[in-house]
Amino acid sequence: MTSIGGAGMVDWKLAVATATRFVRPGPEISREEAREVVAELRRHAKAAEEHVRAFTRMIPEGTEPEDTPVLVVDRAGWIKANVAGFRELLRPLLDKMEERRGGGAGSAVLGAVGSKVTGVEVGMLLSFLASRVLGQYETFAPATRDLPASADGGGRLLLVAPNIVHVERELEVDPHDFRLWVALHEETHRTQFTAVPWLRDHLQGEIQSFLDETDVDPMTVLERLREAAQSLAGGRPEGEEGEDGGRSLVEVVQTPAQREILGRLTAVMSLLEGHADYVMDGVGPEVVSSVGEIREKFQQRRARGASRLDQALRKLLGLDAKLRQYRDGERFVRAVVDEVGMDGFNRVWTSPNTLPTKAEIARPADWIARVHRKAES
Repeated sequence: MTSIGGAGMVDWKLAVATATRFVRPGPEISREEAREVVAELRRHAKAAEEHVRAFTRMIPEGTEPEDTPVLVVDRAGWIKANVAGFRELLRPLLDKMEERRGGGAGSAVLGAVGSKVTGVEVGMLLSFLASRVLGQYETFAPATRDLPASADGGGRLLLVAPNIVHVERELEVDPHDFRLWVALHEETHRTQFTAVPWLRDHLQGEIQSFLDETDVDPMTVLERLREAAQSLAGGRPEGEEGEDGGRSLVEVVQTPAQREILGRLTAVMSLLEGHADYVMDGVGPEVVSSVGEIREKFQQRRARGASRLDQALRKLLGLDAKLRQYRDGERFVRAVVDEVGMDGFNRVWTSPNTLPTKAEIARPADWIARVHRKAES
């Protein structure tokens, strides 16, 4: 578990190789055009930084938070960055499972499956995701020469150039406007983490608490995975009833304590994604001339989905829930800003205690009453 290809529950080196091999090829583009796209994305990221800071007012004038690098990557680069992040996050859980596997009831089963098979499975999932992500603020992977981070160990902003080019062509929108529009959304995430120093540690703590609550008995984990797969395929054994049919793999494989943690994580992610959408649309009309066309076509693309296999995988991975986070979170941010203004909304970043709950995301007035009315009383 100490190296990317080392022995353990997951062969991470094989996961990278598998994902890189099976990821869809990017759009056809000349070397010269590729260089132009990379240069433009870097310029847009810098411009977006100024626009986002001015609009959100999250960073007081005269202060300068720790800067984090902007990396324009291809699909293979995105895969490597996310494998490094997953390995770091999952290390404590996989170490525990490795200890439990030795001599346990599930030892023979997991021994047969092996770390290489698990690596292939992880790689196949990443190959699916790698062609869909336009950008990401990656915050958990340790800094390396190929994956630099800020001096304080923060993250880095990834812009996935081939995916951005693919979508702008598919939507038939102005490529220069679309690239800036995407940069505004992703730059908002970078601003969230650089302006709110406690946010990264808070999220990592919540994720580790979720993983710590995982039942690490290998046979139990396999059984839950089987149930999740049956639920996804509509293959629940005859006579079994329940409410798992509409839930993703992440939601099914959990204990009651994890449901509470997942609720808090869902609220935070809804806030972060909704805030990025709100900022992107707020800044957009001033700097992106075709923002109306881009937003309409992009929303149609989100709602349309793709093939049945694509839809099944989205369901399994919980990506449908992510789309709801964009919608619900944006509604929350808009309602709060309309009621108490941008500075009033920014109280949300004061501490973990001022983050909205999952219920408050759906009822913004409750968050306002809790955070503002209580502070004023």
